[in-house]
Amino acid sequence: MTNTLHRFGPAESFRDDFIIFAIASKGANDADSLPKLRKFLQIATEYKPVNLGDARHGGALRPSRHMNPTSHWNRDITPDFGAVIAGLDHPTTCAAVFDNKVAAEDFVKRIKEEDLGLSINISTSIDGAEECCHYAGIPRHSVGYSLGFEGDTDKLPNAQIMMLSTMCGHGMVSHSLAKKMVDWVKEGRRTPEQAVSYMARFCSCGVFNPARAKRVLQDAIDGK
Repeated sequence: MTNTLHRFGPAESFRDDFIIFAIASKGANDADSLPKLRKFLQIATEYKPVNLGDARHGGALRPSRHMNPTSHWNRDITPDFGAVIAGLDHPTTCAAVFDNKVAAEDFVKRIKEEDLGLSINISTSIDGAEECCHYAGIPRHSVGYSLGFEGDTDKLPNAQIMMLSTMCGHGMVSHSLAKKMVDWVKEGRRTPEQAVSYMARFCSCGVFNPARAKRVLQDAIDGK
């Protein structure tokens, strides 16, 4: 991975996981960055993202204080991209999440053409990020590697739980919640779509990928 905490999984597991960030530099170009960040998110909606978010308010699926336990059975799980764009009220890190490389490449190329004056960061496999840059006609500036986990790794949860819980850049999707969702889906108590929407609401930065999470849950059902 190139960013977003330590998103767990082999390179192949990020084939449907592309996160494009827009970031202003504090004290350098953040004073007039709010309309540019909002435009970044508005343009992203044209390329059919699976999530949008800002690091202050979260993603397109958010928690609510006005709920009761029974609401979870029939809760609306439609992402609200408009709420993310309208709620952007302070310069922060904004993100658009895509589940396919073609959309990610087209979006990166479009953002290059728009020349918003913001720093753009691509989070996916190293090869996937390189290909996005190549398609947009720009050289890679730098790369950050996640070196994995060291120590007594036998105490870590299994790979599926790790892939789910590390999809929030702030670590707000706990191992226990991810395990509970895997168990509930296997037992038929929730659909993969419902389980994904529950986990996505805990992600405080909006980089949780519902499409990848659904695939991971389906693999758990299939015993992969």
